[in-house]
Amino acid sequence: MASSDSFVVGLKRADDVCGIGLRQVSGLRRPFSSSAATQISIRRRSYLTHKRLEVRAGGDKFGKHFEVSTYGESHGGGVGCVISGCPPRIPLSEEDLQFELDRRRPGQSRITTPRKETDTCRILSGIYDGMTTGTSICISVPNTDQRGHDYSEMSLAYRPSHADATYDFKYGLRAIQGGGRSSARETIGRVAAGAIAKKILKMYAGTEILAYVSQVHKVVLPEGVVDHETVTLDQIESNIVRCPDPDYAQKMIEAIDEVRVKGDSVGGIVTCIARNVPRGLGCPVFDKLEADLAKAMLSLPATKGFEIGSGFAGQYLLTWSSVAEVLRTFLTGSEHNDEFFMDEHGNMRTRTNRSGGVQGGISNGETIYLRIAFKPTSTIAKKQQTVTRDRHETELIARGRHDPCVVPRGWPHGSNGGSDGSFGAVGSTDGANITMRIVSCQCCSSATNCSRSKWISGHSIEIEFIPFPSISSSKWWQ
Repeated sequence: MASSDSFVVGLKRADDVCGIGLRQVSGLRRPFSSSAATQISIRRRSYLTHKRLEVRAGGDKFGKHFEVSTYGESHGGGVGCVISGCPPRIPLSEEDLQFELDRRRPGQSRITTPRKETDTCRILSGIYDGMTTGTSICISVPNTDQRGHDYSEMSLAYRPSHADATYDFKYGLRAIQGGGRSSARETIGRVAAGAIAKKILKMYAGTEILAYVSQVHKVVLPEGVVDHETVTLDQIESNIVRCPDPDYAQKMIEAIDEVRVKGDSVGGIVTCIARNVPRGLGCPVFDKLEADLAKAMLSLPATKGFEIGSGFAGQYLLTWSSVAEVLRTFLTGSEHNDEFFMDEHGNMRTRTNRSGGVQGGISNGETIYLRIAFKPTSTIAKKQQTVTRDRHETELIARGRHDPCVVPRGWPHGSNGGSDGSFGAVGSTDGANITMRIVSCQCCSSATNCSRSKWISGHSIEIEFIPFPSISSSKWWQ
């Protein structure tokens, strides 16, 4: 071989990457050295086989200083929570928690699920001699009335609008009986933790938190009927639907009964108010108070909407120009702003509260009021079209015990209402005003003969939008 000859050798590294090497040799008698060799490596890339993305089942914790972790499934051994960050020396007993748990307990009335659970709680840790110790508090509630056989059909087919399908998409399996973690029984841990949080806020700041049902299906409690500064828990708890106005409560109960006997369901809205809230709660940007409240509320099962203060209605108000017509006008900043003033005690207050007690993500000391919308219960006893787990279309009639309307047992709350108007009307405006005409009135069968000058309790009307050329005609029943 000439001194300028070259030869090719096969190479194999310790990591099993194969290639070829080209070595230049100046002479046969010259020792082989690394400095005299040129190596060209052709790397064979080893491609990983496609694998399904593996996910971690997180999302069980909420809070920063007062942190709550919930656990348990609907048809498992039990449900509950672990609370970290509770201050020491807070008087606490199981009876303190039981009152709140009884409010969300199933089987309370004919308009809730017939499942019979006592929801009796036990405090397993974090308490000594009737006082919190400052360590983690574990609260447990056993499940006692499971009926797994009710879910045999649902093990094969997905319930429309339920979490069945998405849990399968994400995890590849799901707890079929009762919906597992997607069940509303998960909220037991939230209610127990919330009872402790309410007690702490009451002790340290005199804060009072109440909630009531303000809408069921088409029955809407008008804005202003309930005084947020004076409404009491006794008024709210005076009926099975938890609406503080007895006339509207009866209408809501009738609306639920109507769909319940048909095997169907309806949704609604819950309003929550917090009085005597300290100023300065919340932080700028990503930790705004309303942002944390929205996350807490929208993580509840069946929730679909959240508003605080004037909410979506903050851009308009409804004014009655006559008995027969309603004019919707968009608000300007000067109309929507909450002006400051000094009250008789020398405190700075706001004359109105369209901000809902929060400005710039920080509480301003005014009453916080928010609303949360719950969709109709997805598990119903009516025939629906769906798909099986092996991707075949089928029909499903769900069995089991489910609420025809979840709002009477909804625990944290959020709701409905307009700004300065008695009700909200829905429609696309394309930037223009909409005029609406009263078509009929249930109290007198004629809008033109109605002697009422404005919409008040018991005055139910049908309204027809008078459309502009770019707006579709529609009707809205109040």
